[in-house]
Amino acid sequence: MKRLTWLALFLVSFLASALVHADSAPPSHWTPDIEAFQVADRAHPVAPHGVLFIGSSSIQFWHSLAADFPGIPVINRGFGGSAIPDSTYYADRIVWPYQPRLIVLYAGDNDINDGASPDQVLASFQAFVARAREGVPGVPVVYISIKPSLARLALWPTMKAANDKIRAWAATQKEVRFVDIAPAMLDAQGRPRAELFRPDGLHMTPAGYALWIAALKPVLAEYGFVVSPSAG
Repeated sequence: MKRLTWLALFLVSFLASALVHADSAPPSHWTPDIEAFQVADRAHPVAPHGVLFIGSSSIQFWHSLAADFPGIPVINRGFGGSAIPDSTYYADRIVWPYQPRLIVLYAGDNDINDGASPDQVLASFQAFVARAREGVPGVPVVYISIKPSLARLALWPTMKAANDKIRAWAATQKEVRFVDIAPAMLDAQGRPRAELFRPDGLHMTPAGYALWIAALKPVLAEYGFVVSPSAG
């Protein structure tokens, strides 16, 4: 029954997404990225039961992840340009093998940019949770809200609507958390803070990641993952 549930959710989210942006890359486009992860895993096996960070470029470019959460076993499996259904499609390769005790997902930004509706983003997230738990039963999933950015400011109302839908659904679920990073990334006029972004207006500077770190530390601590006191 669980397998049928996730399959139904995945098909609804993936097919709807495909109809909206039929010329975007299929999941197979990411095969080289996924194979690179698998090569790295063979060379340096990952200890199970850590915190898996997964999603699009905001995760991929988080090169300081381990240093930002010292003492916490983190693994970065972000691949730039990906949408939520891509992480779902490859969950058997980049989620299940690690048997994470906690998953942190940032994705949805590209989904909206490619034309997905807030309802489609919600369905995609629901499918990801179901798929992840097929291989890691009951694993808690933390969703980092879609961020406001200078490059995609025109899309922010749609992104906010998707965030609101995911927030509401997460509140009804066991071990699904919504972390809203948007308020801290907006200025008093409700615009994205320029100092948080690289020149492309989309990807973040260390100042942007600092806000994410502050928002995530208490959540990770609730699950027993506490930054080493020596971190300063």
